[in-house]
Amino acid sequence: MRLKNKIAVITGGGSGIGKESARLFAKEGAFVIITDIHAENGQGTVSEIEEAGGKAAFYEVDVTVPEVVQSAISQIIETYKKIDILFNNAGISNVGRVDEVEPDVWDRIMSVNVKGVYLPSKYTIPYMMEQKSGVVINMSSCAAEMGLVKRAAYSATKGAVLALTKAMQVDYAPYNIRVNALLPGTILTPFVEEYLKTSYDDPEVAIGTIKKRQLSGDLGRPGDVAKAALFLASDESAFMMGSPLYIDGGVVFGKNA
Repeated sequence: MRLKNKIAVITGGGSGIGKESARLFAKEGAFVIITDIHAENGQGTVSEIEEAGGKAAFYEVDVTVPEVVQSAISQIIETYKKIDILFNNAGISNVGRVDEVEPDVWDRIMSVNVKGVYLPSKYTIPYMMEQKSGVVINMSSCAAEMGLVKRAAYSATKGAVLALTKAMQVDYAPYNIRVNALLPGTILTPFVEEYLKTSYDDPEVAIGTIKKRQLSGDLGRPGDVAKAALFLASDESAFMMGSPLYIDGGVVFGKNA
């Protein structure tokens, strides 16, 4: 019960890594508040947690809309009195070089992936400052540390999130708030499966190519990242501050012969 009596907010908690993290956090004793733009998915995660004996609630939130995020955080504080953990997990991706990405697509990815970290943090951290404690986990990516073909916009956002994480840690360390980032490799989520189907003529060939660039020889699973998120959320990572945590199967620092 590493998160016993903790209140944890997970954005994008309706599927993939967010969903697995929510289930794991609840199993470890947290009351998990899932936010997602897709109500059916978010409520489904809550149902799974409750069926397993955990506690959870759902708020329908678009992380790019300031008044929506502010209202949700205010309601959460009014109802549950505190937020101990904020996991900024919501995000989207796309395929394309800079010359191929249209301005409206670029703006949308920037809005969800960067503004979608900024807004929940902006409206949650003041409460953490008051209580003199808190944990913020930001979802970056191994794309922040290496070049990936046709991932211009996505890589730019994840690099921004990593830089933001370090800046936030400097600002909020005096308030006993820890801010760290997760840097996954390619994780086999429903989102990635759909992206492979729509972006490649042969998804199986694409998966094979991705596997070859990872020393593990395989793709990660949502549970792999959820376990890392749990570590950052718990007191076990008390001495980690402003740090990137890689869960990438060896893609960043490894190279096959």
